[in-house]
Order: sequence, then C-alpha cells, then structure tokens
Amino acid sequence: MKAPRHTPGTGLQGRVVAAFGRHFTVECDDGSTRQCYPRGKKGTAAVGDRVEVAPEGPAGGAIQSVLPRRNLLYRSDEMRTKQFAANVDQLLIVVATEPDFSDELVGRALVGAFNADISPVVILNKVDRPAGLEAARRKLAPIQALGVPVLELCARDTAATQAALAPRLAGQTSLLLGQSGMGKSTLLNALVPNALAATQEHSQALGAGKHTTTSTRLYHLPATLASGADLIDSPGFQAFGLQHLDSAQIVQGFPEFSPYLGHCRFYNCTHIHEPGCAVLEALEAGRIAPQRHALYGRLLDELLLGQRY
Repeated sequence: MKAPRHTPGTGLQGRVVAAFGRHFTVECDDGSTRQCYPRGKKGTAAVGDRVEVAPEGPAGGAIQSVLPRRNLLYRSDEMRTKQFAANVDQLLIVVATEPDFSDELVGRALVGAFNADISPVVILNKVDRPAGLEAARRKLAPIQALGVPVLELCARDTAATQAALAPRLAGQTSLLLGQSGMGKSTLLNALVPNALAATQEHSQALGAGKHTTTSTRLYHLPATLASGADLIDSPGFQAFGLQHLDSAQIVQGFPEFSPYLGHCRFYNCTHIHEPGCAVLEALEAGRIAPQRHALYGRLLDELLLGQRY
C-alpha cells in the first residue's frame, strides 16, 4: 500500500542539523528529530536551513521544501561545487602556526564570507608552538589590516579557548572552517564536549561507518558557555569554491577596493591592466596588499576560463 501524498504547507518545520550526502538530520519544531531525505533531485538542503518535512514513520521524513535562507556557503573540489551551510552569522577560519596554512584558501573563504554578508574571524591555533608564530602573523597581516579579527590561542587549553571565544559565539550561528591539520577538531571539542563522539554516532546511523570527514553537523553549545550559540563543523577543506560568483561579486569580496570603485577612467574597468584605474593606483601606492590583488586576478581568470568552456 502506497503512503498518501503529502500536501505542501502541512508538514512539520525544522532545522537541518546534520548532512551526509543526501541524508539529513532535522530537528523539528515539535521536539522530534528525524532522519530525512530530499524529495526530488533539485533544491537540496544544507546544514542550517529551515525546512518543511513530511513525516514518514516514527523517525523519518522527506524534505518537501527549503524555507527562504539568509545566505548560503559553498565548498568545492576539482569536480564540483556543493552547498554546505546556510543561515550563518559568523565564519571562524582556523589556521595554525604549524603545519603551514594556505593563505590562498583563507583569502577565498573571506571572499565567500564577504559576499554572503557573514562576519569572518580568523583563529590562529597552536600558538604554544612558537617556531612558526611570526611567519603566520606575517601571512595574516594583510587580512588583519582589513579589520578582520585574528584571535591567537591554543585549542588544547580548554578554559582559555572557551574564555576567548564564548563572547563572540553567544547568540550566533558560527561556521568552523579550516584545512586538515589545523587543530579544528581539538577546538570543536573544547567548545562542545563529546562533539566528535556525536559525529561518529550520526555517521553510523546513516550507514557511513567511521568515515565522518564529509559530514557537516550543527552543534548547540552549552548555555553555561555561550547562550543561544550554535556551531557548524565542516570537513577539513583543501579548496573553497567560488565558481558561483560573477565578476561584480568577486570585486565585492575585496572590501579594500571599495574606496576606489567608481573612480576609474573606464566604467567597465576590470582593475587588472587598464590605464587610469584607481584600484591599480592604490595598489602601486601600497594601499592594497599585492597578494590580495593577485588573488583577485586569479579569481577573475578562473571566472573567464569557466565562461569559455
């Protein structure tokens, strides 16, 4: 006997708190937690989304629709771009004194954050290992000059980590992002006790065994630590996809350009090679960091390459 068709608008509403492939855990407003799948192939949900669910059995359901979202972030590899977190207030980018981190990936993450109207914060971890500390600070200096906070800490010092981050996390949905090896898991466990154990349980429930690296999950921080704080943990990333952005959005990802926009000789200036470009003049005068402008150029090249093929 077939299950009756569900009329849109009559389902439960809730929030996606975990995702593994096309499997989602939804915390529903009625207090239940359901393992759900998306109905249809288009419009899949992301962790942090508010969704409407058609219940199926005591603990299952189908995601019928994704409610309007405030913002959406993407991640990518060589093959595809995929949405992975929605309705985010704050992006916590984790880097470390060792191993060496990619300022390219940090810069790309910032472009994504600025475009989605998400406040970025950089966390410099492992400051108890001083050998790479000054080099890390130098790499982060152009970002700090933009007004992006850089917090230095040692995630293994749980009490100090909580004291440093709790005021920034209260009342916010924050996304924790970082390359593998930066100590992101240690930081997560300092903020959410037993978080990694919960991640493994979730993956096993979805038939994913121990392979938790592609799972994204939202955790509620203890109210005693930070009231109303949620933390989304994403897999360690080696690429940050920006293929969904057009040229105007790429420019928006470089707020240091904004004082000079509209002052170029040509209205359609790309800020790469044109004479009379106010952005290039600022670059020449040292008001824009060369590595930031170089990243901008690479992103434009990728966009043009994508349009060509």
